[in-house]
Amino acid sequence: MTVPSFVTAVLPTDQPPLMHQAVEEAVRLLREGEVVALPTETVYGLAANALDAAAVAKIFEAKERPTFDPLIVHLPHKDQLDLVAEVPAEIALTLKKMTERFWPGPLTILLPKKAIVPDIVTAGLPTVAVRVSSNPIFRRVISALDKPLAAPSANRFGSISPTSASAVLTELDGRIHLIVDAGACMFGLESTIIKIEPGSPKMFITIVRPGPITAEDLKAYGKVRYAMRTVVDEATEAPGQLASHYAPKTPLRLLERPSDFIPEEGKRYALMSYRGEEKDGYLNLTDWEEVMMLSPGNGKLPEAAVRFFYVLRRLDELGVDEIIAEPLHEHGMGIAMMDKLRRASARKAS
Repeated sequence: MTVPSFVTAVLPTDQPPLMHQAVEEAVRLLREGEVVALPTETVYGLAANALDAAAVAKIFEAKERPTFDPLIVHLPHKDQLDLVAEVPAEIALTLKKMTERFWPGPLTILLPKKAIVPDIVTAGLPTVAVRVSSNPIFRRVISALDKPLAAPSANRFGSISPTSASAVLTELDGRIHLIVDAGACMFGLESTIIKIEPGSPKMFITIVRPGPITAEDLKAYGKVRYAMRTVVDEATEAPGQLASHYAPKTPLRLLERPSDFIPEEGKRYALMSYRGEEKDGYLNLTDWEEVMMLSPGNGKLPEAAVRFFYVLRRLDELGVDEIIAEPLHEHGMGIAMMDKLRRASARKAS
């Protein structure tokens, strides 16, 4: 694929005049049908007018993303849901309660789409994934534009999601016109994606992609279950569900037990450690080229989530032969991180 080359500007937002300039430039480009990298509370997104098929096509072009992978549509305000989606009557009350609680925020909901949403956004599927971001810069841009934005993560397809403007620049320099820099993202993991289905006596809430909003957060609204994990690369109903995803260029191995590791002569290894504790059994397995911790000494999952993609990217830049990842506690946000590690460690058949 031949990707157009641009001079990529990075505009800061740390002072009011700079923030206004960055927002105005982002809105100008979006109105002209271009794509712009914007911060959200989860990861940086590559945004385009969701109702403009030609603009959305530029997202796929810049990311080299296959068109069978659908995009999330971000709304300016939760009251505009009916612009892009139908709300089935049988789930309307539950949906209202959930959007009042979690929007704006890192929760994406799958709903039947309206015809106004181009098929390229939904990969031709009858559903659209919708959310409302809480990031103040993103909200300024989308409110000024007053149109829905399609905005997948601002990285090359399948690689590590960016949680900083510098990470976006590494991924997409020369492929897009503008990156709006608002510092590090709050959560560091992509939004939770769910679908709501009728049930008795409770609604069924299926977590299609785990993220910052956990099963514990959702259980007050219905019976929570997880979608079956995708094991092959093919069309999916929600983003981030392909078998091989979030992958560094360096081979990554999720080491469920320390005893499974036998270092090979002459190979250089780096360790992604959960908390850097010797008692966990990983630190002394070999002479690591580098050890980076997700939650140094604490083992706190929210802290680990914020650092997750940053640490993975830093280890990928070392040029070692293999990255070894310790497992995390598989509850709360740990479920999302373990899902991403399993996808990152899935290598496509050659």
